[in-house]
Amino acid sequence: MITLEVPSRDKSYHWLLSWITKHARHTQHLSVETSYQAHESGRVHTQFDFHPSPGNHLIWYGRKWIRVERTREKQMVDLHTGTPWESVTFTALGRDRQIFFNILQEARELALKQEEGRTVMYTAMGGEWRPFGFPRRRRPLSSVVLEQDVGDRLVHDVKEFIGNPKWYTDRGIPYRRGYLLYGPPGCGKSSFITALAGELGYSICLMSLSDRTLSDDRLNHLLSVAPQQSIILLEDVDAAFVSRELQPNENPLAFQGMGRLTFSGLLNSLDGVASSEARIVFMTTNYIERLDAALIRPGRVDLKQYIGHCSHWQLAQMFGRFYPDSPLSDGERFAQDALSVHPEISAAQVQGHFLLHKTDPQAHRQCQENQRVNGPEGE
Repeated sequence: MITLEVPSRDKSYHWLLSWITKHARHTQHLSVETSYQAHESGRVHTQFDFHPSPGNHLIWYGRKWIRVERTREKQMVDLHTGTPWESVTFTALGRDRQIFFNILQEARELALKQEEGRTVMYTAMGGEWRPFGFPRRRRPLSSVVLEQDVGDRLVHDVKEFIGNPKWYTDRGIPYRRGYLLYGPPGCGKSSFITALAGELGYSICLMSLSDRTLSDDRLNHLLSVAPQQSIILLEDVDAAFVSRELQPNENPLAFQGMGRLTFSGLLNSLDGVASSEARIVFMTTNYIERLDAALIRPGRVDLKQYIGHCSHWQLAQMFGRFYPDSPLSDGERFAQDALSVHPEISAAQVQGHFLLHKTDPQAHRQCQENQRVNGPEGE
């Protein structure tokens, strides 16, 4: 007789719950898990999944009866979610462990199939990464219009890094890559990273450096255990970190008001002796001048890219995406009119205009006329 115990803190636990649900269709003792799924049309569908409840269940698999015992601890709870600790124990006759390997492999493939074609977002809870919300539809790269060659340059660099681990190993260079996207708010930094993850088939790990529970050790641990094939995203690092040159009295704390995460702790997590490899980190900031030079030096940030306000070319391309039936000349006219009123206009502002006038490509002319009559105001 062989036994396999899987605690709820293990990554395979939720995979196995779905697998058990699929194979234990005749069990009479159930618990329900409610989820929401977004269809391609944008409609949200409510789905009820019935899992075997805590207790003993029998499953016929691989020409054997397998006893599945789901237990729930009454005295121990997860401090982050408030749910009790659980475990699932599989018991089968014989000595061949292969049956458990087969079950785990099937459960993993079932979980991957559910996430196929979608981007999974993770957030840090305690010392581990957990899925945040439900997998999102992948955003196509073509939906994010950056200045000419900017997007292609970034995509090429990331793919070149992913495809050449041996090159780094042979030269004794740590196999990790850091990127910094900087520029005014609303210009497409986060949108591009989301689309890039979809293009690569990667997940995104969201890390808040202003989390008051974040310590040096926890940050280093989280970066080391990030899911494979994922992008670690540190958004708006300027909001959490203050340049040491701007402080009259240098403060070793990375985040003002927090006494656990230090600036040196962050630097060591990014490229110290104990820092992890096979990792892609993206940082975004609206104000690069507020960042300490030590944070963005080569080795911690390997490629910096400015994402600025819309150019004439970007505006014309965005117009064509929202109004594909309009002639190219209308896109050129829109770009010219928009820049004449707003020399510095963000992609978010342009998209907001298009969303207000989904079926009226010429609405910008009336907006331009109103600007001339009423004076310059933000759209």
